Amino acid sequence: MQDKIVIGEILKPQGIRGELKIKPLLDDAALIKKFKKVYIGGTEHKVLSARVDPNAAYLALSGVADRNAAELLRGKEVEALRADAPALEEGRYYIVDVIGCAVVTNSGERLGEIVDILSAHTDVYVMKDGEKEYMFPAAEGVIAEVDVENKQLTVDKVRLLQVLVEQ
Repeated sequence: MQDKIVIGEILKPQGIRGELKIKPLLDDAALIKKFKKVYIGGTEHKVLSARVDPNAAYLALSGVADRNAAELLRGKEVEALRADAPALEEGRYYIVDVIGCAVVTNSGERLGEIVDILSAHTDVYVMKDGEKEYMFPAAEGVIAEVDVENKQLTVDKVRLLQVLVEQ
């Protein structure tokens, strides 16, 4: 596993004092307030303040003093050390650990690879197989097992075919 995890993506500057509006990539956006330092483009930043609302998180970071400095970070990923990340409940995983997992059926048939997870009430997994891209919800009965150590996500093929959408 990686020693850093992606916890968000910078959407835009917020205000004139360098605060950043972040799209959290965590199940609970409030978890972003637990991190004391983050990394953007490999540079460490101390978290000076953090707040969340239902749609985003807002971070004020050391080294980002004004809107111009914040604008330079637009679109970049916000990373944190895995060791600083809060422990997850059993059966919960960080998005970065699931992306790149091979999708296989209970019988071992390889269907593709997870390339993205769209956060929603029920997360939507984006799977790529060659040039084709598919989406499926993490609905009950679709995902049988997640093995992040071996980068494999096992699905129930019958249930998957009921909910699978080709892009």
